[in-house]
Amino acid sequence: MDNTTEGTWDTLPVKLNDGILQTLEELKFTHMTPVQSACIPLFMSNKDVAAEAVTGSGKTLAFVIPIIELLLKREEKLKKMQVGALVVTPTRELALQISEVMGQFIQKFPQFTQILLIGGTNPIEDVEKFKDQGANIVIATPGRLEDMFRRKGEGLDLAGSVKSLDVLVLDEADRLLDMGFEISLNTILGYLPKQRRTGLFSATQTQELEKLVRAGLRNPVRITVKEKGVAATSTQKTPSKLSNYYIVCRPEEKFNNLVAFLRQHKHEKNLVFFSTCACVDYYGRALETLIKKVTVHSIHGKMKTKRNKIFADFRALKSGILVCTDVMARGIDIPDVNWVLQYDPPSSASAFVHRCGRTARIGNLGNALVFLLPMEESYVNFLSINQKCPLQKMSPVSDVVDILPKVKTLSLADRAMYDRSMRAFVSFVQAYAKHECSLIFRTKAGLCRLSSRLRPPSPAEDARAQREDASRLRGDNGGHGHHPLQGQEPGEAETEAASGAGGAEREGRRTFPAQEEVRKDQSVVQTEDQEGQTEKECSQEEAE
Repeated sequence: MDNTTEGTWDTLPVKLNDGILQTLEELKFTHMTPVQSACIPLFMSNKDVAAEAVTGSGKTLAFVIPIIELLLKREEKLKKMQVGALVVTPTRELALQISEVMGQFIQKFPQFTQILLIGGTNPIEDVEKFKDQGANIVIATPGRLEDMFRRKGEGLDLAGSVKSLDVLVLDEADRLLDMGFEISLNTILGYLPKQRRTGLFSATQTQELEKLVRAGLRNPVRITVKEKGVAATSTQKTPSKLSNYYIVCRPEEKFNNLVAFLRQHKHEKNLVFFSTCACVDYYGRALETLIKKVTVHSIHGKMKTKRNKIFADFRALKSGILVCTDVMARGIDIPDVNWVLQYDPPSSASAFVHRCGRTARIGNLGNALVFLLPMEESYVNFLSINQKCPLQKMSPVSDVVDILPKVKTLSLADRAMYDRSMRAFVSFVQAYAKHECSLIFRTKAGLCRLSSRLRPPSPAEDARAQREDASRLRGDNGGHGHHPLQGQEPGEAETEAASGAGGAEREGRRTFPAQEEVRKDQSVVQTEDQEGQTEKECSQEEAE
């Protein structure tokens, strides 16, 4: 921690409340991080703050502590229905995380109450809870917060409640704009009083963010925090204790390498990023059955009610695998993540940096690995120049086994898996075609190997599939009548197709006999965008 600390809390030029100091001691936060030591005194002295700091640098406490201090110093104490502080964040997982931290601190201050307004819950219940209990601190995602402002007809006057607002915080502000919440933010800002303190926290600065700074902050103090040991001229955006690797493998070996790597690190806590929601559904199911005695969770923006529980369950694990999209790339603090694996490089270089930031947080060691095809290796130089994010080549993964035959067998035996693999493949192609580095990630070159495999079944294959179907219907085992989960490792077949690892599921050797049905399924998949959206495209729903 010595490279990331900035002295103890009593060295701040402003004195913190004893209750806050006691909570910090209980949480074993003995030292400040640079962003905390820079932001807390300014925020507490009634300055607007626009802070940029590398991911995992402790930005949450940099605004949670000033919020409580400013509310404590109010001349007129907040009433039950008066909102004194508002925190807006892009995803419900990040909102949950901030609410958890805030809750730990306000335990010492029972006069304050907080409410969490996020998607995935019943808005009517949120309205009733606010009316019954009130809230002095609101932590929300933009869509749900905007919706609450419009529910005056149901007896909730949130616009009246925020007239007493002292502090507004926009966390991961660049992501808020990148996800398309600009209109919602403008609507929300229209309800808030002009006389307030505003904090804007992000890991990267963009032109759109600069516009928000000018519109929402008054003479802000701009803070850019670099880690100790990093040259003043450097703009490195990843934590200094992060070991960042890449590996180059042929398309047909890519999934084999991923499975071998995860098997060798099954006692660690790993995140695996994919480009689309459909790919997460597909690969998550595959990895569940291919990697034994490991807990595998999957999460993406299209999940509604399950996301909160999945996120909480994975955080509590000592080891396991979380298969996810970029919904988990920003601001999320999952304890003790050992490896961040990027099976699909993200569509933007900045997202690459944020994914890596899920490990090596607050001075801890961490590792990240991206899987690249031979034609994509120049992406390493691009990241080094564009994001100041150097990568080192990893030696080949040992003990790689060809698991693709098992994958094929699974798809042949399970129609749901086959359909899932088709959706994943189509969504992967769509996402690949939208990559900002189109000169490196060339759709034509990257998928030419797959095109020969996307053929309808031959008559002989159709006949064989029909015989196998008939055998299953008769209940005749014959080596083919067992359920795919019994003795088979389902999920393998789906996986390679979505990544360009061979498209084996699409070879047409499936249990569904009619060639016309194959074509029909493919046409349906190509028009079915919901499962194939990238995380950015479905972000409005995920963070409602």
